[in-house]
Amino acid sequence: MAKSSSLNVRVVEGRALPAKDVSGSSDPYCLVKVDDEVVARTATVWRSLGPFWGEEYTVHLPLDFHQLAFYVLDEDTVGFCLCPPGIDSWINLSRVDPDAEVQGEICLSVQMLEDGQGRCLRCHVLQARDLAPRDISGTSDPFARVFWGSQSLETSTIKKTRFPHWDEVLELREMPGAPSPLRVELWDWDMVGKNDFLGMVEFSPKTLQQKPPNGWFRLLPFPRAEEDSGGTLGALRVKVRLIEDRVLPSQCYQPLMELLMESVQGPAEEDTASPLALLEELTLGDCRQDLATKLVKLFLGRGLAGRFLDYLTRREVARTMDPNTLFRSNSLASKSMEQFMKLVGMPYLHEVLKPVISRVFEEKKYMELDPCKMDLGRTRRISFKGALSEEQMRETSLGLLTGYLGPIVDAIVGSVGRCPPAMRLAFKQLHRRVEERFPQAEHQDVKYLAISGFLFLRFFAPAILTPKLFDLRDQHADPQTSRSLLLLAKAVQSIGNLGQQLGQGKELWMAPLHPFLLQCVSRVRDFLDRLVDVDGDEEAGVPARALFPPSAIVREGYLLKRKEEPAGLATRFAFKKRYVWLSGETLSFSKSPEWQMRHSIPVSHIRAVERVDEGAFQLPHVMQVVTQDGTGALHTTYLQCKNVNELNQWLSALRKASAPNPNKLAACHPGAFRSARWTCCLLAERSAAGCSRTHSAVTLGDWSDPLDPDAEAQTVYRQLLLGRDQLRLKLLEDSNMDTTLEADTGACPEVLARQRAATARLLEVLADLDRAHEEFQQQEQGKAALGPLGP
Repeated sequence: MAKSSSLNVRVVEGRALPAKDVSGSSDPYCLVKVDDEVVARTATVWRSLGPFWGEEYTVHLPLDFHQLAFYVLDEDTVGFCLCPPGIDSWINLSRVDPDAEVQGEICLSVQMLEDGQGRCLRCHVLQARDLAPRDISGTSDPFARVFWGSQSLETSTIKKTRFPHWDEVLELREMPGAPSPLRVELWDWDMVGKNDFLGMVEFSPKTLQQKPPNGWFRLLPFPRAEEDSGGTLGALRVKVRLIEDRVLPSQCYQPLMELLMESVQGPAEEDTASPLALLEELTLGDCRQDLATKLVKLFLGRGLAGRFLDYLTRREVARTMDPNTLFRSNSLASKSMEQFMKLVGMPYLHEVLKPVISRVFEEKKYMELDPCKMDLGRTRRISFKGALSEEQMRETSLGLLTGYLGPIVDAIVGSVGRCPPAMRLAFKQLHRRVEERFPQAEHQDVKYLAISGFLFLRFFAPAILTPKLFDLRDQHADPQTSRSLLLLAKAVQSIGNLGQQLGQGKELWMAPLHPFLLQCVSRVRDFLDRLVDVDGDEEAGVPARALFPPSAIVREGYLLKRKEEPAGLATRFAFKKRYVWLSGETLSFSKSPEWQMRHSIPVSHIRAVERVDEGAFQLPHVMQVVTQDGTGALHTTYLQCKNVNELNQWLSALRKASAPNPNKLAACHPGAFRSARWTCCLLAERSAAGCSRTHSAVTLGDWSDPLDPDAEAQTVYRQLLLGRDQLRLKLLEDSNMDTTLEADTGACPEVLARQRAATARLLEVLADLDRAHEEFQQQEQGKAALGPLGP
């Protein structure tokens, strides 16, 4: 059995932030931290006290994580933070308190002894790890202070490390009076000024008497009252949803999987009792999108995604009376097709759109067709040749827009051969079902609009509008580029609507672009005809272990690379620029993308992928890839990224690619072995065991996540539980239905019998999964009662 935890975070916007620049504004960005480790960073919104980010992240985490915090910072000043539970609201920001910014753990062994002089407490302070860096060098000078009653003792100070090893025993005698708690504080020693607090642990007299502490303990801040600045420091609007699940062994989900697979084989239109019919009725809002993703992955893994989408399409088409409303709502069918395109077609999207999107960002041309938004004085400021008239500005902008739109349309209509076969088959089925439902001549465009509504309106246009959310760019667009992208997205949306709404809306200023858009419509119809002209009616039904073949490149780009301590090279010369490719099979390096010679590391050899302390090389955003060769020896490759977002993306991609590997390291060194010692824990043996726990379970969720049938089935089970009472009521009603009612409703007895049997079977499967969860929970409670087995 495994446990999974995922955190859905949406950083929406800020308001009334304090001005930190001399201009009276700020350049805010937001950091998302889990247990003091940065997992995401929003783009910087320049010159704004009310920034809008609208960035969404899914973070996969171990169940034992402790804290989620948001930090809002200006590009060149300190920040403010908040630590939310599950929320969806505005939260006032508070100033960062250094005494609350603690991290790390301490290893203690405590004994309560008695002798002729009374009771004695013996506290063995062994070591600490992952302490907060308090010095400018990125390290600390930690020492421990132990309090028991009125007595206190201190350990020695270990200089320049966040991973101190003391191995010192401190003995304190009990003084008369009531039993006292034991408190152990960690401090960073400073030669000048006061010492900096690093964290504390405290144990009650009852704990000391019954079960003296022995092991690793998380450091906590000083207890303090929560302070609310009352909004004087601004506020942040966030949406946070934590999902914790106990994932059972695969065999427990097999009956549910069989029911799901059987659902897509029968007549969708009459289905009222299958798991899919129930899920479609129960799920709403955000849950529907998450469920759609899980279901698509589940059926992709079984090679039945096409049948699943066809099942939902048949249900949607059957209940649609007006073809103009087909797939316009966020139904389970619409959401499933949308998520299917993202899961299967993201590399295709990048191949089609990225060249033109990159041009728009790099060229930064000013384009505007709306007279109300035109800046006619802009050309005077740039060229000093005088301002253009409104007509001249419109003509210039029209030429620029068509100059970008033309290559976009050319790339799309010429991409039939590059579109993933699974997408083409899904569109072919969609085309056929819609044509069967609306065969009339006046509805001949509906079969095209059904496909273009997904491909253009829900895939290409959103990616053009917000390229960062589709991994087409690392940063959000500035306001001018964002406006250009909006105009392009509107144009692509009009093309996707086959020009049917041109001139009917409020945006009549788009009229100069209409002739060009109408020329594109006939090309798009031809493109859609060729897109659905594909052999085969469905997938082969072969189970898939991943969304993409192992050889597919999941991430690539330039990084700075460094091998283990090269003799005689200064640090700044040791890192060399290399182009890096990551697939499910290899991590490869070469001098440039065109360079023929590549050095490769098998992904199966990776044992850990971790951050490196900035102090190790005096460089930020460095990670390490620890591999093991055939002899069992460990080797480390260091890679430096441009920024924290790129670092998180590479960490996540490498951890996902190496997730199935055996013999992963439980600990490693976050420093480097330099000058005959580790820079992190100061140990002199290169082979010394790692001093910091690894974080292989911490990854960013995205479209390239590997398939996980058990976790996906658990999500489906959790949603079905919400409708169990409704199922029981339905079974009771069907059982009491007499022949008179059957005659009145026109229901076929055989159909009703099948529905009753399906409902009863689904309830039985849910009951079996309930029992399995209860059994595993009892086992866990039994293990917990035995106490921890180690650090």
